[in-house]
Amino acid sequence: MKGLKKKIDSIKPQFEKGGRFSKLQSVFDGFYTFLYTPNETSASGVHIHDSNDSKRTMITVVIALLPCCLFGMWNIGLQHFMATGNPSREFFSLFFYGFLAVLPQILTAYVVGLGIEFIVAQIRGHEIQEGFLVSGILIPMICPVDTPCWMIAVAVAFAVIFAKEVFGGTGYNFLNIALVTRAFLFFSYPSKMSGDNVFVSLGGDKAVDSYSGATPLGQIASSTELGAAVTNIVGDPLSFGDIFMGYYPGSWGETSTLCILIGGAILLLTGIANWRIILSALCGGLLMSAVAHNWASPLYPATYLDPITQICFGGFLFAIVFMATDPVTACRTTVGKYIYGFLIGAIAIIIRCYNTGYPEGAMLAVLLMNCFAPLIDWCVVNSNIRRRMKRLTVKNS
Repeated sequence: MKGLKKKIDSIKPQFEKGGRFSKLQSVFDGFYTFLYTPNETSASGVHIHDSNDSKRTMITVVIALLPCCLFGMWNIGLQHFMATGNPSREFFSLFFYGFLAVLPQILTAYVVGLGIEFIVAQIRGHEIQEGFLVSGILIPMICPVDTPCWMIAVAVAFAVIFAKEVFGGTGYNFLNIALVTRAFLFFSYPSKMSGDNVFVSLGGDKAVDSYSGATPLGQIASSTELGAAVTNIVGDPLSFGDIFMGYYPGSWGETSTLCILIGGAILLLTGIANWRIILSALCGGLLMSAVAHNWASPLYPATYLDPITQICFGGFLFAIVFMATDPVTACRTTVGKYIYGFLIGAIAIIIRCYNTGYPEGAMLAVLLMNCFAPLIDWCVVNSNIRRRMKRLTVKNS
């Protein structure tokens, strides 16, 4: 590594002002700071410096996503072989099938998203930001496995340009970029984002007669039977162990509760995710799940779905661990974080249970609260100001 750094340092002057490749300074700086911590320091003022800059923060989030990512690839293979009636359960066969199925989506997201950010950075003469390191892997993980790459490319371009760069780039966007991409796909190409045939990759193979690719939440949303149980894609009932491990069809990064908890633990231990948002979102989700469980209605007849099982289904936990905690789009005040998280959890379950058109409500809940996060912070700050002014008035009197 020392030899590589020495070589890079030797060519660095060519990319600085007045150098032969000065127009590519942003590109060079992006790669350089990705590999090594910058050695620039402030000349004045009081600052705290450490090696954990924003690039290292983003890489830590990517590492936290790896358990979900790797399991999701394996689960794609499992669902494929179950749907086609192939008895093979060999680990590497399942994993590599899933890996090859999602690799084009991952590459498309990164090439389009990073390409736009590189171009914008060059035009503006700014440093290349690193926020898309996380968004680039999140986007494929929250999309159905059979989403065409051209759709992902169009949605990523829309999200990066209109939800990020027009507001100033990384750190200035008020909406989560991955969820904007998913929302664009959901409302622009609904037939490719929902239904019984988009969450299991058949790869041209013929499915067995008993195959049903509906997700558990999709089964519940379309059911009219009080207490009807959910099943896997070949009709076998799902146990809580199956649900917890993630052995069912869905957006391939979101199904495993165990892997999400592992990733969440990494984020909490490294101090990147805020525990207040996660805790309050869980409380909001559990409360509304208890209401839906104890007061079933014709619109939502699944009385058997207890609150714990409810939050383990779909993308609820994935959204509150990896998206609601995004420090750029979440609330900044301590009290605001509790309010923000609680409302995300409650609204996600309300949408899921009482709007059959959206069986998975986490995406809309997080985006909605992204819009209200600045207002929540404003209310909290001004409430503190009024309380302190009142206290000061009482003392002076």
